[in-house]
Parts: sequence; C-alpha cells; structure tokens
Amino acid sequence: MSIHAAIAKHQAAERRAELSPVRTLEDSDTGRWDQFVLSHPGATFYHLSGWRHILENVLGHRAYYLYVERRGEIEGVLPLGHVRSLLFGNALISVPFLVYGGPAALTPEARDALVEAACALAERLGVDYLELRNLEPVGDWPTKTQYVTFKKPIDSDPDVNMKAIPRKQRAMIRKGIKAQLQAEIDADSSRLFETLSECKRNLGTPFFSQRYLDAIIETFPGQTEILTVTRQSQTVCSVMSFRFRNEILPYYGGGGDLAREFKGNDFMYWAVMERAGEAGVEIFDYGRSTEGTGPYRFKKHWGFEPQPLYYQYHLVQADSLPNLSPTNAKYQFFINAWKRLPLPVARAIGPWLARRLG
Repeated sequence: MSIHAAIAKHQAAERRAELSPVRTLEDSDTGRWDQFVLSHPGATFYHLSGWRHILENVLGHRAYYLYVERRGEIEGVLPLGHVRSLLFGNALISVPFLVYGGPAALTPEARDALVEAACALAERLGVDYLELRNLEPVGDWPTKTQYVTFKKPIDSDPDVNMKAIPRKQRAMIRKGIKAQLQAEIDADSSRLFETLSECKRNLGTPFFSQRYLDAIIETFPGQTEILTVTRQSQTVCSVMSFRFRNEILPYYGGGGDLAREFKGNDFMYWAVMERAGEAGVEIFDYGRSTEGTGPYRFKKHWGFEPQPLYYQYHLVQADSLPNLSPTNAKYQFFINAWKRLPLPVARAIGPWLARRLG
C-alpha cells in the first residue's frame, strides 16, 4: 500500500470513528429526518418518515428507520420495512411497496455504517434477504439491473412540453382531447380507488384498500394530488401523483375500457405534466418499469430515456435472488385466476394479499 493510500485509509477510519452509533428513528426525530431528506440530493419522496407510519399502522409491517449522526447532525438515513409472507417470502426492504430506497448519506463512512447495520439487522431477523432499491449502486453486491426509471425536465410552457413529445405520442394525446376528455382534481380517493381496484383486477394483481390511499393523502398533505379523467360524467381513468421538491411523480394510476377506447391514459399523464409545468415543477418522474414490458415501451414513446436502477441484495437465508415479477411463470396461474374474480371479491381480499407483496 502506498503512503497516500495509507493516509487516506487512516483519515477514513478517523471520520468513521466520529460517527454516532446507528440509531432507529423515534417519533420525536421525524422532523429532523425529513429535513435531511429534503436537503439531500440523493434522497427521494420514498425516504420521507411518513412511510414509516403507513408501513406500521396501515400495512401492518415492522419498520426500522436507521440513521447516523456526526456531532449531533444527521449524516445519513436508511428506511427499512420487514415484510413476511408465506407465499412471497421474508424480506427486509428499502423501501417495500415503493420503487426507490437505499441509503441516503453525506459521506461514504455514513453510508457504509448504515449498510452494515442493515446487514446485521437482516441477519438478526433471519430474513431471506435484504433488498436495497438504489438509484446508485452501493458496493459489490448481487444486483438486478432489469429495472429502470424514467425522468425528464419539463417546461412551464405547455407548448414546449407538447413539442418535446414524439409525433406519434402527441397524436394519442390529441385523440383524447378530441374525445372531449376532461381532467378533474379530486378531493378524496373514491374515484381513484374504484378505477385502480378494477384496473389491477383486470391485470391479475391484488390492490390495496381505500384506507391505504387515504392514509397517503393524510400523511403527506400538500404533496399528493389525484387527477381523474372523465368523459360525459363517466370516469375514464385516475392517477395519484406525489410532489417532492421540484419533481412530480405520478405513481398509482390506471383505467379500464374507456381509457383504451379514448386514449385516456395518454391524456391523463399529459394533464398531470401540463398542470405540474405551469405550477413551476421542473422534473417529471414517470417511475419504475421493467425493461421490455408494456409500461416500459409506453414511457419511451413519450421521449423519455430509461435510467438504470440498482436493486441490490444481501442474501441471508435465500441462496438466490428473488423473482416476484408478474412475468415469473410461477405466478401465472394465480394471475389468470385473479383476473376472473368478481370485482367485489377482488376488492375484499386484494388488500390482504397486496400488503404481503412488498
């Protein structure tokens, strides 16, 4: 080892020694946690402490929100949820049910301390694996790279945004406009839940309860917006979006037969983009997709370029990476059976299953 490398290693050890022990978030420190998340460029909406309340009190999972300090100031955070299911396994995830996670830290020493603490926690809990849903890789871990995200700057001028969309996709939006679709902002989640629960049933996927959607609205006041598209007073499709710093993140959205007939989803996401740009939002985050799927192609048609996500794993009881994707042949019987369920039945038992998917 060279003298310079030895000095660097010694300095890193000194910086690591200055860190506090890794601590678990208490209610009294949520304000400090969120202030750190809002200020850290690598943190996301899904790092906010409000998700801890939703994980524990709505979905019924134990949450471990880890943080580390230097001289009394938070230097890194790592939100974790422990999801146990007989069907889908036992995992410690950052962050379950959401698409981004992993450590957000100011220094490599803080990041490493949090990751080491998460690994130790995973070992103590005896989970199958620890999963970090990272925007950037951390260390040389087994990694899934089939997930991507789509982000793009938007303008305050709707005409600029429309012209930035490829011609064929613009035509889809204009078909929705020509069909006299209307965008409305909802005060509650009723129409969103009705639309989403039916849409998910048709796709063969269990969905959460309306209580879950209501909890998100209550937990993040001023940071959620539900936009519903209608035609002649009929609901066509609906979407819940999150506002975080200068970004808009449409997250839970979908529609049924009317959406397909009148290009409702195209019109809906355009309406979200148009409103957000006019409100001063600078980044449109289309969220996660799996390469080669329909949602992946849909987002590319808007002129968005995929950016890789790094889902990384520390295996504990498991001997291989998990595959909970709907494309997994193992789940095809279940998916096809779910599509045939009467909607009231899917709405009744779907939340019990959805909260075990992670």
